[in-house]
Amino acid sequence: MTGTGNANPSLWWRLSWQLSLVFVAVVTAVIIGLCFYAASILSPNVALEDHITAVLAPAVALDSEGRLEIEDTPELEALKQQYDGLWYVAATTNGSFVSYGAIPAAYSELARLTHLFEGADVRGSDGTEEIASVESVETAIGQLRVLFGGVADKGWPVFMLMGIAYPIYIPLLAIALPAVFLAVPRIVGRGLASVSEAARKASEIEPRRYHARLPLDGIPREVAPLVIAFNEALDRLENEHRKRQHFLIDAAHELRTPIAIMQTRIDGTAEGQDRRRLLDDVARLAETAEQLLDFERNDQATDLRETVDLVAIARGVVADLAPLAIGGGYQISFQSEVASLKRQGSPSALPRAVSNLVRNAIDHGGGSGMITVSVSAAGGGRISVADEGPGIAAEHRELVFEPFYRVTPKSKGAGLGLSLVKQIVLNHGGEVYIESRAAGTEVAIRLG
Repeated sequence: MTGTGNANPSLWWRLSWQLSLVFVAVVTAVIIGLCFYAASILSPNVALEDHITAVLAPAVALDSEGRLEIEDTPELEALKQQYDGLWYVAATTNGSFVSYGAIPAAYSELARLTHLFEGADVRGSDGTEEIASVESVETAIGQLRVLFGGVADKGWPVFMLMGIAYPIYIPLLAIALPAVFLAVPRIVGRGLASVSEAARKASEIEPRRYHARLPLDGIPREVAPLVIAFNEALDRLENEHRKRQHFLIDAAHELRTPIAIMQTRIDGTAEGQDRRRLLDDVARLAETAEQLLDFERNDQATDLRETVDLVAIARGVVADLAPLAIGGGYQISFQSEVASLKRQGSPSALPRAVSNLVRNAIDHGGGSGMITVSVSAAGGGRISVADEGPGIAAEHRELVFEPFYRVTPKSKGAGLGLSLVKQIVLNHGGEVYIESRAAGTEVAIRLG
């Protein structure tokens, strides 16, 4: 089974790197677009102007009379061989110049004026379609101004422009990418805060509390259908639960009458040991019907905020069930650390919970020993029932709180007593504990 981390990747991480890629792609597209646009309006010679001036700069010198001369360096020879249509005029600022190649007639008059231009893009003459450019470069003899052409269809101006523009887009990316990674998680977290709140509310929904619904306030429109569908599912579950609840309550009510009739007829007709067994069986059937009613009624408890005395409740249960415990072969005792322990709770449900604990001890305590009911103020209020029976195996200790679960198939009762105890305690915000040894079991309830 794969972990949740693999099955459910982080949304903020996914958005962060995806938005970063989108950002990089957009910036790259803008830069390339701008370079194409610049290449369309700038001189086509722009791709080679730096290369040509860089080759000419170390090749220039002045002769003994101060006139400009250009040495045929290996780099210059290679340049001439690479671009056979190249022509140029190199001039110093004092007007001395040299030329190379076939200068178009339209530009021949500019040769002696080259020293006047620091930079120029020359085109549009009626006499030629040749595009010429003027560029300046610093050399050992001073500033050199170069008029050149014949290379308009050479080189890649777009790539050259991208190389020139890197001081703009590299810092932009270096600043923007970390900003994206820092900002996106906060933006996503803020945007999904309502979803996280809905998830928290969903985790707090308890079984048999079908009236709870997830809030729609602030939920993003894209997530709202999921929340609505979840709430509709809860509506359907609540409807089915109410139907089942009504059925069980009605069935338990209906069982009361035939059980009473059976008990009356057995009491009037049967005799001896058979009569006792039949009456015990009918009593167990009646108790099961009452537990079913209690189990379903407990969902509808509305008196959870009344003031009750836990000491009085436990003492009353011991007094009521003492004859049953003694008749079953037990001794029963009541202990309390305090004279009174007032808490908020249900005056109808809490006695049923304690009564079920004592009945469970009577049914499963082995038919002998002491049953001890204790009350203490620890943890907000604690009532425990301990017996000296055979104990409960570790694998059964949590399962005994499930409805209709019995440790052995032939156990007495329907398996609803401890389940009802747990349900009542949970309604009061408390907890149920069970400790069992080889000789004895203690079940305790603590109210919140």
